[in-house]
Amino acid sequence: MLVMKKSIWFVINPISGVRRKDDLPELIHEHLDHTQFDYLIKSTSHKGHAIDIAKNAIANNIDIVCAVGGDGSVHEIGTTLIGSKTKLAIIPIGSGNGLARHMHIPLSVKKAIICINESKEISMDTVLVNNQPFLGVGGYGFDALIAKKFDEHKKRGLWTYVKLILKEFLRYNPINISIDANGQVKKLPVMLCTLANTSEFGNGFIFSPKSDATDGKVELFLLKPFSFWRLPGIAIRFITGRSENSSYTEVLSFDHATIRMSQQLAHYDGEPSTTNGVLKIKVVPRSLHILIGK
Repeated sequence: MLVMKKSIWFVINPISGVRRKDDLPELIHEHLDHTQFDYLIKSTSHKGHAIDIAKNAIANNIDIVCAVGGDGSVHEIGTTLIGSKTKLAIIPIGSGNGLARHMHIPLSVKKAIICINESKEISMDTVLVNNQPFLGVGGYGFDALIAKKFDEHKKRGLWTYVKLILKEFLRYNPINISIDANGQVKKLPVMLCTLANTSEFGNGFIFSPKSDATDGKVELFLLKPFSFWRLPGIAIRFITGRSENSSYTEVLSFDHATIRMSQQLAHYDGEPSTTNGVLKIKVVPRSLHILIGK
């Protein structure tokens, strides 16, 4: 019996992360199951190019689009595929790889390709903020500032994040927010005001360990102001997935809410953005098909 092969486009971002990229086509050819898939490799040439490729894939009824890059590439492709039949796959070669880590997708290119061969998939929730979608994390406090500084920086990688955090922390002023969720209004100053559809920023920094991208809800993680000498202890809590146990943190869970804040800086899946200071938040249940790890 003739079995129809699935079509898959690999979209490579040549500037993601710090690893070399010239071996990627060979690795894809070597480890992809050719009895299951017909494939094409496409490279992006500028920011936003992956969006055009993903739209083209939907128009051509391509079964899977694989983001070969970091959180920015995953964000561009994944948000474009929302509501379509085309599935998202990820080969994580970026600096943070937050969504890939949450979905147990291996950081090894070979193992990530084998993961695609195994074709385990879920339908995950996505989140709309003022009709702008994101997949994993949306932030409006200190993380938004770091995302902006990292985007402007010439060097990639974990150590660039660490240096920026240490440099910017001492001069960062908390933002004031007002949250209207679950029939209650809460006002307070915060360092972090972060929406978590998934559990981590990337690089193993797990700030919302209970977040589940299939439960129809999003968590709002709040980190209250603290002194510099407490930073190492709080960082350790992030790394070990125990951030919720700190007296400086609070987590709210909801499917829709309104947040007002004193600043306009934002990021979505690590991509810098801006807001008008008022966030209308809505979870869109099971709106993206994604291939995941075991």
